[in-house]
Amino acid sequence: MAHMTTSPLAQAYLRFLQLAKAIDGNTDLPTLDANERALLEALAMDWHNGTPMTVMQAMALKHLGSPATLHRRISRLRKLGMIEPQEDEHDTRIKRLVLTATARNYFEQMGQTLKLVTAR
Repeated sequence: MAHMTTSPLAQAYLRFLQLAKAIDGNTDLPTLDANERALLEALAMDWHNGTPMTVMQAMALKHLGSPATLHRRISRLRKLGMIEPQEDEHDTRIKRLVLTATARNYFEQMGQTLKLVTAR
């Protein structure tokens, strides 16, 4: 197969993907499959915006799986220490999914990887 020429931006993104995959092999961090990573990223975006997603909102992310599948993924992310439920300050029946120090470290390392790629 011939090597395809790609734009510098595409090359940077592909290099980022290579480095990000290498992070998954890091023994200090949990290994996530693509679906778990997608869920964690969705949770992280809302958490970062100051509005952590509720368990019910997470289970309604139909593009990431059925409610039963999402429940298993949420449970796995909890078991890996990436997220934890936190009671809503106004309604204790509502549980919000917040990032733990492990998840924040994961995103810190991903950010460092992005920094490496963009420095080239």
